[in-house]
Amino acid sequence: HYVSSKVMTWVAFDRGIKSAEKFGFNAPLDRWRTLRDTICREVCDKGFNREQNAFVESYGSQLLDASILLLPAVGFLPASDPRVRGTIEAIEKHMMRDGFVLRHDPREISEERQPIEGAFLACTLWLADAHVLSGEIAKAQALFDRVAGIANDLGLLAEEFDSGEGRQTGNFPQALTHIALINTAHNLSDAKKPVEKPAMQRSK
Repeated sequence: HYVSSKVMTWVAFDRGIKSAEKFGFNAPLDRWRTLRDTICREVCDKGFNREQNAFVESYGSQLLDASILLLPAVGFLPASDPRVRGTIEAIEKHMMRDGFVLRHDPREISEERQPIEGAFLACTLWLADAHVLSGEIAKAQALFDRVAGIANDLGLLAEEFDSGEGRQTGNFPQALTHIALINTAHNLSDAKKPVEKPAMQRSK
């Protein structure tokens, strides 16, 4: 029972419900709402590790998973929820290498067998998005700038970044990375508008 898969199932029901309500589609809304709420309760009960104060990779696991950073972005829980804040802190503690976020928990494999894995750039941007939703704009901006700063001379980004070698690795160019970059840029822009608007008004 991977937590990220369960959350995406929740998203499917949640968006189906909202679409049916908005456009008047004929749908079994009561059943869908029940399933959506059941999934949410199950994930919060079985996918949250109280010892680590974080959502984990799968039910009963001790390992973290960077895809869980999407929880507040998809609306599963608000960024202000203590469980989300705890998950962010745990990922920052255990899954960051040289300022970038790894895709998988490096504690999963012993040091002598651990493969060389570059940091997953989309996950780094998902952490930035979580910080935006938490109101930590400076942290989000720093992560965004770090990812944008390793793009090649054409502004293209790969799937991963090997900080030890100082080079991009994996699939190149990677659409998921660019989509995440655009989303984070949009989120940062929206988050800054309320702060910037008064200054702009004063200058008129």
